[in-house]
Amino acid sequence: MRNALWIVLAGLWLWTVPVPGHADEARDWWTQGNQLSQAGKWEEAVEAYHQAIQINPDAAGPFFNLGLAYKALGQYERAAAAFERTRQLEPGNMEVHLRLGNIYNLMEKWGQAIEHLNLVVHRVPDNAEAHGNLGWALLNYSNGPQFKLLVLQNLEKAVHLFEQQGLHQAARATRETLDGARKQFGYE
Repeated sequence: MRNALWIVLAGLWLWTVPVPGHADEARDWWTQGNQLSQAGKWEEAVEAYHQAIQINPDAAGPFFNLGLAYKALGQYERAAAAFERTRQLEPGNMEVHLRLGNIYNLMEKWGQAIEHLNLVVHRVPDNAEAHGNLGWALLNYSNGPQFKLLVLQNLEKAVHLFEQQGLHQAARATRETLDGARKQFGYE
């Protein structure tokens, strides 16, 4: 019995060891997906990323880029699923949390957006995009009390950071949202 168990465990171990060439094949599909994405061929990129994932389902890169491709296609549920899988593989990756927060904003899932974006602004305090999107999510959140001061603080911080980074168009757009929030809250 003990020998049979050892053989089964050894067989499972052999099944999980990558066959030489498979890692290269997965990387080739991922690279092809990246090239297709850069060319704006999102549907074809999705297929390439799926091929990479089929070969190596534990690699975060293809899942992350799959999420970006689905977002570009407007398939937000699928994008969120791909980003969530990336988060499972790399839980400390703040870029993944930023993308999840942004996609949940697009889906108007404000609570989930707040969860991810709040984590990013606390771990990467100079991330203008995270502050701006957190401010937007907090502004739209309606399942609890209004977070007026947090809305204003995050939008102000985003404007400041965008200006510092020379991203004047982003700063103007965020300032418009900030002005609207101030008016809505009676802080004009």
